[in-house]
Parts: sequence; C-alpha cells; structure tokens
Amino acid sequence: MTDQTRGVLYPERLPRFTRVAPAPAAADLVAWFWIPEWQLPDGVVSRQEVLPYPAANLVVEPDGVTLWGPATRYTERELTGSGWAVGALLRPAAFSRLAADPSSLVDRSLLLDAAELPAVIADVMPGGATAAAEVLERWLAVRVGERTGEARLANAMADLLMTDPAILRVEDAAARLGVSVRTLQRLAHRTVGLPPAAMIRRRRLQEAAQRVRDDPGVRLAEVAAELGYSDQAHLAADFRTVLGITAGSYRRSASGRE
Repeated sequence: MTDQTRGVLYPERLPRFTRVAPAPAAADLVAWFWIPEWQLPDGVVSRQEVLPYPAANLVVEPDGVTLWGPATRYTERELTGSGWAVGALLRPAAFSRLAADPSSLVDRSLLLDAAELPAVIADVMPGGATAAAEVLERWLAVRVGERTGEARLANAMADLLMTDPAILRVEDAAARLGVSVRTLQRLAHRTVGLPPAAMIRRRRLQEAAQRVRDDPGVRLAEVAAELGYSDQAHLAADFRTVLGITAGSYRRSASGRE
C-alpha cells in the first residue's frame, strides 16, 4: 500500500489519523478508508494541507455525506474544536457510478442523499475506525452495484498511472493496457474526470514533494532525473504552479526552518 503520508504536505500537523484497507470484496471500489479524529483546545487551529490523489473521495461527517471530485491543486482545511470524518478514496469503478459525469466534479463537490449514513457511522465510531469503515464499505457496495468490464479496466488504468514509476507517458500506459491512446483518454474522462497525463503528473509531484520533505540532502536536479522530468526547471515549475511555492520554500517550511 502507498505510504499514507504521500500527498500530505505537513504530516506532523495531522490529527489522530487511521487508514483502513478495504475488505477483498470491496477492493475494486475503494483504495483505502481514512479516518481523522480531532479534539483541539479552545482557540487552537490545525491547518491541513494536502496535494490530493487524482481521484474522488466520499466523505461522511456528522452533518452529511459529500462526494468530492478530483482536485487539480493542493487543498487545505482548518480544523477546530472536536470532530471526525470517515472518508473513502474511491477507485474509478465506484466514482463513475456515484457521479453521472465525473469530469463535472473536478475541483467541485456534491452532497449525496444519504441522510441515514452519518448517524449510523456515529453510532459505531466508539468501536474504532475499522467498524466505521465497514459501515461505509457496505453502503458503497449496495450503492455501486455490479462492476462492469469498463470499470475494471478503469481501475487497472488508475493503478498503473499512480503506482508504476516506469510510466512516464500516456503512450506507455496505453501500450501496457493494450488499448489506444484515444481509448485511454476517453476512459479517464468517463471514470476519473481527469486526463491520464494529469494523473501521471500528480503522481510525480507527490513523490517529488515527499522526497524533498523527507531527504534534506537530496538535490532538486537529482529528484527531477529520478522521476522522469526533462530537467530541474520543469519540476520547479510544477511546484510553483500546483503548490504556489518553490521547492526550497516547501523544504524549509516542512522542516520548521521558516
């Protein structure tokens, strides 16, 4: 399983955070469940900044259920007081059944009609994160229903684009899956909402941010070469465009030097 802090820009700011793997029967619907719980003193604010996976999230909170489409930039949220959430990082097979048009939810969210779900999850939260994830897992299985051949191909596409460092171009992924580039692009549009090239770029930037944060001595040029960027300038531009800061500024802030 991918490191749970990948994409989290400042892991030390995380509240109590649990990641739960789906049961085998639901592994084609959910990559993992994530459950943060927090109880902060009065006046204390915890700012969470994330470079999200290019995927949708289903999030249950005490006041409702929200389907969040894939984000094209980093996201942030300020936590105060006490609270919890139960989220599911959705695989394309699930997202394409919950959203009529996944591309319309890029950088957007949709409230779902699932009024009973928050109360049911709240009832089992004292039993732990696994119990809460199981409730959401069962709800998803019923809501999504039978998986199609296209859904399974979309899952294979997402796995390849987001986990295989050898995939640097859309053509590489298409060849590996035995489909045309155009077929792959249409599949990504229908089931993820983002172009496959954007998914590759996000994987590389997540990995670059993690390297820069965790290895103070690594040079940006070395990271760029390892991750398939044409040169250091292209990696630096990705940092500025998506995160709004330079790689050097991020390294200093992540290490507490600014």
